[in-house]
Amino acid sequence: MRKLIVGSFISLDGVIEAPMNWASPFFVGDALEHSYQKAGEAEYFLLGRVTYELFSSRWPQIQGKYMDRMNGMKKLVASRTLKEVGWNASLIEGNIVEGLAAIKAQGGGDILKYGISQLDQTLLASGLVDEYQLSILPTRVGYGKRAFQDVDPSLVRLELTDTRRFESGIVTLTYRVLK
Repeated sequence: MRKLIVGSFISLDGVIEAPMNWASPFFVGDALEHSYQKAGEAEYFLLGRVTYELFSSRWPQIQGKYMDRMNGMKKLVASRTLKEVGWNASLIEGNIVEGLAAIKAQGGGDILKYGISQLDQTLLASGLVDEYQLSILPTRVGYGKRAFQDVDPSLVRLELTDTRRFESGIVTLTYRVLK
């Protein structure tokens, strides 16, 4: 059975919004290589509509070892409004919980999702998230959406299973979701 792994950059003040504006200086060296390796372990990249529209409009034009891997990866898009998608993506049609549960039940590589969004409320409530990899970056952003802001606090039940420190000052905490 596949695992659903959610990864997110988080500033010291808890901000997750728009990491492309503040995370880049830290996403280098061993941190970049680690992300490249983790992306290679996944078969699918899961995105909600908003993230899909943002990434698909920018990422295909960016080249490099990591971006080439992400652009080539199969994508799953959870949306009630989109009718078609490109960028090597497929829509999860109908009920997102049932559709994603069916994909998770298949054999194969894991499913990777970036960012903690409103979709996480549904995914956690349905028992679909298996793991969070939260990368704490040594910077203060000062404004923006906070981690788990859109998620019912009673659903956030996590057990720390690993920590990893990177040369740029990032610390990644891996949590198993308690079900």
